[in-house]
Amino acid sequence: MSGRSLRVLFFGTPAFAVPTLAAMLASRHDVVGVVTQPDRPRGRGQRTTDGPVKAAALDAGLTVLQPATLKDDSLTVAMHDMAADIGVVTAYGKILPERLLAIPPLGMINVHASLLPKYRGAAPIHRAVIAGERETGVTIMRVVKALDAGAMLAKVQTPIDPDETSEAVEHRLATLGARLLVDTLDRLASGPIHEEPQDDGAATYAHRLVREDGIIDWSRTAEAIHHQARGLHPWPLAYTFAEGRRWIIRRTAWTTTDTGALPGTIVTAHGDELAIATGRGLLQVRELQLEGKRPMTPRELLTGYRIAPGTRLMSTP
Repeated sequence: MSGRSLRVLFFGTPAFAVPTLAAMLASRHDVVGVVTQPDRPRGRGQRTTDGPVKAAALDAGLTVLQPATLKDDSLTVAMHDMAADIGVVTAYGKILPERLLAIPPLGMINVHASLLPKYRGAAPIHRAVIAGERETGVTIMRVVKALDAGAMLAKVQTPIDPDETSEAVEHRLATLGARLLVDTLDRLASGPIHEEPQDDGAATYAHRLVREDGIIDWSRTAEAIHHQARGLHPWPLAYTFAEGRRWIIRRTAWTTTDTGALPGTIVTAHGDELAIATGRGLLQVRELQLEGKRPMTPRELLTGYRIAPGTRLMSTP
């Protein structure tokens, strides 16, 4: 294989970034260190534990930096000392200042989980699924001051199944992005490669998820609510209220059937069927969870709770 081995400084934090780190460690390139977010409380017990990238980096014996702020001069000094040829960013979680971008001679590149220029921003996978996109992918781009606006070095595409959750799409994109990143490093090691500018006029923005994104508006179509439920899986999950209690809608299907019932009305509650009227079509619930309870099928719900057809689900308690 032609080309030299590059010295790489990796920036990443969540599980999505771990396959990229693993792929680089298995490549001919040399990961000289990892920069990741400070430890934070995680899980139900809110115990402070290592993040996924930090844990993987420590297992590999890598130097790990966790600056509380990117204004800290110690990070600048450490980056100069590591003498990386290039920086690789995968879901690090903070915007890097220009003074850091300028340190590696080959600059920095980013593994972004969308087909840029669509879905720039913090939640590209979830927003694509919520929008009902049938295709997504990964773009390797140049990191610049403007958010996700740098030139594109490589892309890979993948279909989104109509019933696939964002969690499943994320796992696949993490693997595809890792392979594409190593291939891009290999090409950069041999010399300059083509960098395609983005069309800013075609850009869309993927806002960070908040819990309120999960509120179901039953006046929307059954198809749109189905996309919402799978796009917000595993967090914050789509939810609604019945008699003051929060129902988390975890898995769904939909039909174009029009019953004439008011949106949010349960029209079928029998056996394995729990069907809810929407602004257009019926939403078929496949898995749900009453707050504080375990996930269950409609049959399990109806065995333990009396849910009558005609019950109205609402967007507020």
